[in-house]
Amino acid sequence: MRTFVDDIAAHAAREPGRVAVTTPDGDLTYAELTARVDTLAAALRARGAGAETVCAVALERGADAVVAMAAAVRCGAAFLTLDVEQPARRLAALVRSGGADLLVTTSGLAGRLALPVPGPPVLLDRPADPAAGPAAGPAAGPATGVRPPAGPPPDGRALAYVSHTSGTTGEPSPVLIEHRGLDAYLRFVVRDYGLGPDTVALQVAPLGYDASVRDTFAPLLAGGRLVVVPRSALLRPDGFGAAVRAHRVTALLSVTPSFLSFLAGRPDAERLLAGVRLVVSSGESLRPFLAAGGRALVDGVLVNQYGPTECTMTSTRYAVPAEPPTDADIVGTPIDGVVVRLLDEDLRPVPEGAVGEVCIGGSGVARGYRGLPARTAERFVPDPSGPPGARLYRTGDLARLGPGGLHYLGRSDRQVKIRGYRVDPAEVEGALLAHARVTGAVVTAGTDDAGRVFLVAHVTGDLADTGDAALRAHLGATLPPHLMPRRFVRLAELPTTRGGKADRRALAETGGRP
Repeated sequence: MRTFVDDIAAHAAREPGRVAVTTPDGDLTYAELTARVDTLAAALRARGAGAETVCAVALERGADAVVAMAAAVRCGAAFLTLDVEQPARRLAALVRSGGADLLVTTSGLAGRLALPVPGPPVLLDRPADPAAGPAAGPAAGPATGVRPPAGPPPDGRALAYVSHTSGTTGEPSPVLIEHRGLDAYLRFVVRDYGLGPDTVALQVAPLGYDASVRDTFAPLLAGGRLVVVPRSALLRPDGFGAAVRAHRVTALLSVTPSFLSFLAGRPDAERLLAGVRLVVSSGESLRPFLAAGGRALVDGVLVNQYGPTECTMTSTRYAVPAEPPTDADIVGTPIDGVVVRLLDEDLRPVPEGAVGEVCIGGSGVARGYRGLPARTAERFVPDPSGPPGARLYRTGDLARLGPGGLHYLGRSDRQVKIRGYRVDPAEVEGALLAHARVTGAVVTAGTDDAGRVFLVAHVTGDLADTGDAALRAHLGATLPPHLMPRRFVRLAELPTTRGGKADRRALAETGGRP
C-alpha cells in the first residue's frame, strides 16, 4: 500500500526546496528530509527491519526523531517512540512489553538509558554509521533527488506503530496499530481540517504519546511545515507565545484543555494564540474551558476530539461553535471510516437518548494488545451489527446521543484523564507499594475549583520520617510527571467495604478535597 511517507516523498519530488521541518538547528527541506529518511530506512533494512519489526526510537525532540519514525514506515517496519525525559526504568519496561527489535538513538542516550533492545543500536550521531544522516555519505543524497523506498511497500494489515496505554492491571499495555488505520487517519486529518502547503504546525505533544504522531506527520502529509522547539519552552507561556509568533504558526493539532486553560489564565492570552487558525483539543473534557468563556480565546476553528489509543487516536470530532453550549461535554460525530455504537453490557444497542458504553469499530481499531490475549479478547469483541470479521473496541466510556452528536459522560471504570493522559490509579498504587515503608496504598481522583483532575494517594505504613518529598522522589524513579499525586494522605488503616475491599468511594469523598 501507499503510505503517508510515500506522499511526503512526492512533495520532495515536486518541490524539493520547500521547508518541511524547522528546529532551533535550522530548516530541513522536503528533499533533505526524504533523503535522510531513505538513508536511515536503508540502514534499518540492512539490519533486518521489515514487516512486523518494531524499531524503538529514543531521541530528543527534533529532526532526527521525525526522520527515525518515518524511516521505520519507509522500510515497512513499525516504530515505538519513547519520551527520553521519562525514567530509564519505565522506558526499559516499555521496550520490553512493546517487543522492540531495533533501537535508533544517539551514543549519549544509549549510554544513559541502557535500554534492553537486542543487538547494537543504530546511532545517528556516529558519522561512520550509515544511518547518521547527511554526513553519512552519498546515500543522504543531493537536495534534488528522491530515492526509492528501502524495501517493498507494507501491507495494510502490517504493524505501523506501538503505543502504550494504561490497563486494569496498572501496567502500561502495548497497543498495536496497523498501517491501514494510521494512513486512513492521517489523510482524514489533512482533508477534514483543511491542512495544506500553507499550514505551519507547532509540535506540542510529547514524543512517546500517540498524539505526537498526528502532530508530526499530518502537516508533512499536507505539504506544510512542522515547527519543533524544546518542550521546556512550550511549558512557559512566554516561550510558547514566542514560538507561535516567530514561526507564524497557524495550527495546533494536539493541545489539551488543561493547556488551553493554562493559557486562558494569562492576561495576554489572546496574543499568545494570535494568528493560529486551527486548534485541535483532545485528551480530557473541554467543558470546563468552554464554561469559563475560553472559546473566545481561539479566533479560528476549535475542534474537540475524542478517541482512545486503541482506535488510532481519534474516533469522533466536534467543531465548537463561537457560542458553545456548556451544559454537556460534546465530542461530536464519527470521523470517516469509523463506526460508533452505544451498547449495553450485552452489546445490545441502547434506546435513543439513553446512556450506553461507547463501542468503536471501523478502520482505526487496533490489532489488540501485544502479549495480552485475555485483555485483547475482553476489549476487542465481534461487532454483532457489522459485516463478518468486524470488531468493536469496548472503551469503558459512557455517553449518550444528543444535539451535536455524542455527549461524553465519563468512565465506567477507575481510569481518569490527567492533563490529557489516560491514567489507571493502579499503576501509581503499585509504585507506592514498592516503597519499603508503605504497607497500603489507594489512589483516587479529585477535582479542584478550576475543574482540573488530580490524583490523591492514600497510604499506610511507618511513614513518620518519610515526607511527601521522599515519596515523590521514589515515584519519580519509575513514573512520568502526569502520574504524580498532588496530595498524600496518611492513614492508620485503609477503610474497607463489607466485602473486604478498599472503600475507594469513601476515600475519594474525603481525600479529594483541595
